[in-house]
Amino acid sequence: MQTVVPTHRRYATGVIVPGIPAGPDKIHLNGLVFHGYHGVLPEENKLGQKFVVDAQLFCDLQTPGLSDELVDTVDYAAVYKDIKLIMEGKPHKLLESVAEDIAGTVLQDYEKVLGIKIKIQKPQVAIEGVVKYLGVEVERYRHDHDDIP
Repeated sequence: MQTVVPTHRRYATGVIVPGIPAGPDKIHLNGLVFHGYHGVLPEENKLGQKFVVDAQLFCDLQTPGLSDELVDTVDYAAVYKDIKLIMEGKPHKLLESVAEDIAGTVLQDYEKVLGIKIKIQKPQVAIEGVVKYLGVEVERYRHDHDDIP
């Protein structure tokens, strides 16, 4: 009797063919909480405040999904450490600048990341009125992958 080894996996939606992108796939890092010193006001730079970061990394997850190997994907624990260094590191006046720093660092250091969406929230902002949070969201892509939706 001959053993048959499948060359592909079948799913309800069809056949997964290695090498043909299905994406854009995303890795989510949501609800990351840091104490940082970003802001325009002197009190923000001196006392610091809480920031909440959400990150979506656009990348091919089909390859690691089929191989089950860390080398084929993005190590999100390493990305977390990079975000933490920026959020808890050198103060920026504007959240827009912090978001650009994170996006640029991730795109530069992780070649498998084709694009990134960063959302930074300030939940304890000093303004009149009731707000859940104020913040920014930026989306950046590699120049050769700017067609990702």
